[in-house]
Amino acid sequence: MKTITVDGVEYVEKTSQQAEEFEGMKYVMCRTYSAGVFAGYLESQDGKSVTLRKARRIWYWKGAASLSQLATEGTSDPDGCKFPCEVDSVILTEAIELINITKKAKESIKGVTIWSN
Repeated sequence: MKTITVDGVEYVEKTSQQAEEFEGMKYVMCRTYSAGVFAGYLESQDGKSVTLRKARRIWYWKGAASLSQLATEGTSDPDGCKFPCEVDSVILTEAIELINITKKAKESIKGVTIWSN
């Protein structure tokens, strides 16, 4: 996270901040044991069960070395990514990782053209 200190006050780079919420829900990336990776708004979490709203499956990505980088910086190669359409709600029963997504990364993820085959 990039910061700068001016007159003793530390400021955080705007693109490093958490993405805007939807109905009070944070935008996160969820990696599961067997269903893959999704980006969406965290509606609820109960142990390994996670419900995401307005979620996209992150089926294949390029332009980021890891999910952590994708969640922080987004993709530098949106044309190389394969993210299908958004679903209103998905229940993921084997969540193993949740990563907060920054505003910059959210805009990048949402900007990837819907992939279909």
